[in-house]
Amino acid sequence: MTSGVDRGAAGTGSADAEQAADRLHEAQERDADIVAVVAGKVYRDAPADLYIPPDALEVFLDAFEGPMDLLLYLIRRQNIDILDIQVSEITDQYMHHLELMKVLRLELAGEYLVMAATLAQIKSRMLLETPDDEGEDEEDPRARLMRRLKDYELLKETAGRLDELPRLERDLHTAHAAKPDPVRHQAHPNVDLKEVLIALGEVLKRAELSQRHPIGREGLSVRQRMSDVLARIDSQTGLTPFTSLFDPNEGRGGVVVTFLALMELLRNALVDLVQSEPFAPIYVCAPQARPQADRLGTDKTGDGA
Repeated sequence: MTSGVDRGAAGTGSADAEQAADRLHEAQERDADIVAVVAGKVYRDAPADLYIPPDALEVFLDAFEGPMDLLLYLIRRQNIDILDIQVSEITDQYMHHLELMKVLRLELAGEYLVMAATLAQIKSRMLLETPDDEGEDEEDPRARLMRRLKDYELLKETAGRLDELPRLERDLHTAHAAKPDPVRHQAHPNVDLKEVLIALGEVLKRAELSQRHPIGREGLSVRQRMSDVLARIDSQTGLTPFTSLFDPNEGRGGVVVTFLALMELLRNALVDLVQSEPFAPIYVCAPQARPQADRLGTDKTGDGA
């Protein structure tokens, strides 16, 4: 009874396997004529005007800088040490790569062929080596090749480490910015009262030297002199020399009245005093002309205290 059930179950499993195989075969036949699938769309027929060159799909990804680079690539691909390589096997692989490069119509430099001849010589020498040759003093060409490979490997690793360092115009870029022309703003010092008094003293000295012939007493008004000072301020440049406001012919009295009028105008902020530098000539200007006076104050060298 049990064996009959087992045979029935086995027969059912075999039938299911055959059905699954038939479905897989049908799916493979159905998809055999698919040319391409683009964005989920299935193409079963290629365009009539589509031309595919015979070597369109030939890809050669390995580019070598020379025969030593190719040899080092073949050795590293086997994951073995340079000193443990089998020259016979490496020679066969090297010749295979040369044939592949010829098939792909890559131009072979003469040094590749020289290396191929060297490998063939080493291979033939190892195959034909006899015990009598062991006593010869001639350097083993295999040892010489191994030494060259070790030197090239060290050089290649060093070059790789140097290439990883930051490089100008590749990893680092210099910023080029034009430096603006410097603009110099000359800050004029505030006029010290002591310097004003020095200028006043010079005016008084010139007033004393002036000969006067007073005939009658003439009244001097500070307010009238304030109006005169405002009228005499240079309207073109905004600058009037301090000493030009005084008339030595008026004597000490006239100088004092003019000075008092000027001090009153300063107190009421109706005029301003400017000076290009300490002990330089003093100029009088209207407050609204102060910016222009700062630019032109140093240019007036002909007038001054």
